[in-house]
Amino acid sequence: MTLQDILSNLYVFVLATFLGFEVIRRVSPLLHTPLMSLTNAISAISLVGSLVILGAQETTLTTVLGALAVTASTINVVSGFLITDRMLKMFKKREPGERGKSS
Repeated sequence: MTLQDILSNLYVFVLATFLGFEVIRRVSPLLHTPLMSLTNAISAISLVGSLVILGAQETTLTTVLGALAVTASTINVVSGFLITDRMLKMFKKREPGERGKSS
């Protein structure tokens, strides 16, 4: 990998970071749950990518980094689904006698 390739990849990463930050910052709170669902889908894509890297087993370093990526992506996907589920429960209507009960 040449220096030009590294700089090009870094440039794309920085642009994607700023664009992602601006998009998420301007999201209305009403759209937070759909945004979380989209984020879970992106995390699932990164999980698949990290599984591919882990499965390639080119060097010990890529295997270790792939395993770390699989672990981090899995935690991200599972916690994203738990948070989304909790948020959706806030919008469910309660029965009249359920006010004091916790789920």
